[in-house]
Formats: sequence, C-alpha cells, structure tokens
Amino acid sequence: MKSQASQDFIPAKRHASFTTGEALRMLRELKGWTQKELSKRSGIQVSNISLLENDKIEIGKKRVLELAKALGVHPAIIMFPEYEEEDIRIAS
Repeated sequence: MKSQASQDFIPAKRHASFTTGEALRMLRELKGWTQKELSKRSGIQVSNISLLENDKIEIGKKRVLELAKALGVHPAIIMFPEYEEEDIRIAS
C-alpha cells in the first residue's frame, strides 16, 4: 500500500457547535446537578436557569459570573462555547 504525503490531508474541524444554554445544561449535567441544585449554588432562580438553558433569555455578565463560580469553570466556557478549549485557555 502506498503511503500518502501529509499535505494530502486536511486537519479535522469541529462540526458541532453549542449555544450558551446547551453549554450550561451540559456543565450542570456533568456535575450531576438538577436545575434546583444549580439555582441553590448560584443564587439564580430555577425558572431563570430553565430559560437560560433553553436560550429564551440572555445570560448577561452578572449571571455568567455567578454560574461560572457555582460550576467551577471560567466564564468564557459558558459565554463562548463555540470556541475551542485552547482558544479559551489563551483568552483567560
């Protein structure tokens, strides 16, 4: 079998993109928390957690800081889920 030169290949790109709400839901579920638990830890009402996870309301700076602190992540992970991990690390 003939090997191909590396310039014949294009690096893979991510095809999945996440909204802020989807990222928030994933982070919460990875912790094994309910919306009620996240609400208790962040001080944000359960109804607003639901609205945020379903992208029905804007997250805003204050909320993202409270959620990031509760979840133990950098706020950029929630605010900018479309960026790759390395980009977020560089920005922080």
